Amino acid sequence: MKYSLILAALLGASSLVAQTPQTIGNYDKIDSLETQVSGIDTKVSSVETQVSGIDTKVSTVETQVSGIDTKVSTVEEKLASLEAEIAEMKAPKKPVREGEQTLSDGADVLISVTGQGVAPMNTSSPAQAYALAKRAATADAYRLIAEKVKGVRIDGQDLIKNMMVKRSTIRTSVRAMVRHANVVETTFKEGLCEVEMEIVLSHAQFAQ
Repeated sequence: MKYSLILAALLGASSLVAQTPQTIGNYDKIDSLETQVSGIDTKVSSVETQVSGIDTKVSTVETQVSGIDTKVSTVEEKLASLEAEIAEMKAPKKPVREGEQTLSDGADVLISVTGQGVAPMNTSSPAQAYALAKRAATADAYRLIAEKVKGVRIDGQDLIKNMMVKRSTIRTSVRAMVRHANVVETTFKEGLCEVEMEIVLSHAQFAQ
C-alpha cells in the first residue's frame, strides 16, 4: 500500500513535468500577442497623428482659399469701378447751357441768343420786308454771339461845359470770327423778325 502511494505520486509528478513545455509555449504566444497588440496601438497612434496633421493642412488651405476669395472680390470691385470711369469718359458729353458751367477742358458750352430786325417802311412787297428784317435779325444774332464770346469794346466821350454835360457819346464795337452758328428758329410778326441762334463752344477752340 505504501509503495502504491509513492508510485501514484511519481506518476503525478511526471505528468506535471510533461505538461510544463506546453504551458511555457502558451505563455510565449501570449507575449507575442501582447507585442502585436502594442505594435497595432503604435500604428493607430501614428495614423491618428497623420490624420491630425492632414486636418491642420486642410484648415490652412481653407484659410488661404478664403484670403484668395477676398482678394478676388477686391479686384473685381476695383475693375468694376474702373469700367464705370472708362464708360463715363467715353460717354458723349452733353452741351451745357450758358451760365450753368464755365468752359473747361472736356466740356462744351451752348450759347443761345435771339437777334431782332425790323423791316424798313419803304419796301415794295411783304417778301422784301421779311427778307430785310430777317437779314437784320441774323446780323444782330451774330453780334450778340460775338459779344458773349469776345466781349464788347466801349468807347465813351463826354463834353462838359460850365459843370454841365453838353454832349455825351458812347460807341460800342466788337470784332470776332463766328463759325458754326446754327439758326434754330425764325419768327416774323408785325414787321419784327426774331432769329434764335445757337453755337457750341469747346475748350479746344480756344486752346489753339
